[in-house]
Amino acid sequence: MENLWAPWRMTYILEEDKPEGCIFCLAVDGKGADDLVLGVGEHSLVMMNKYPYNNGHLLVAPRRHLPGLDRLSDLEMTDLLSTVRRAVNALKEVMNPEGFNVGLNLGRVAGAGIEEHMHFHVVPRWGGDTNFMTVFGEVRVIPEHIRATCDKLRPYFADLK
Repeated sequence: MENLWAPWRMTYILEEDKPEGCIFCLAVDGKGADDLVLGVGEHSLVMMNKYPYNNGHLLVAPRRHLPGLDRLSDLEMTDLLSTVRRAVNALKEVMNPEGFNVGLNLGRVAGAGIEEHMHFHVVPRWGGDTNFMTVFGEVRVIPEHIRATCDKLRPYFADLK
């Protein structure tokens, strides 16, 4: 049997001081996500997913704490989708993926982990990124540390004000 070493996971396992409150609202207030926030604009924000499906997995959310699309203004909706497009373009430039999963889970039964504050998942994909490790071992292999990916992506969102 071979070992897969991921010592940084111990931080997550032992983490006892998880922030209270909504991670997106904390990001807007500049108090959250262990500096994984890439940018906060007038109506939207972008942050790294701390528990990614794949390397470069981003979260794009409206600033306002809303559970769904129906209460977004037209301006917020336009800004949110423009920010999703910006996220896709930044990932294309930095990581050269072969495709993307872009999704929005509304409600717990639809898979929303944080159902009270809607957000898009932007996940870059490459051929073979789901392999035997994921299928048989129920383990995802993330080839680059999240902080390194964050540092590479941050300049693409610096002007998001």
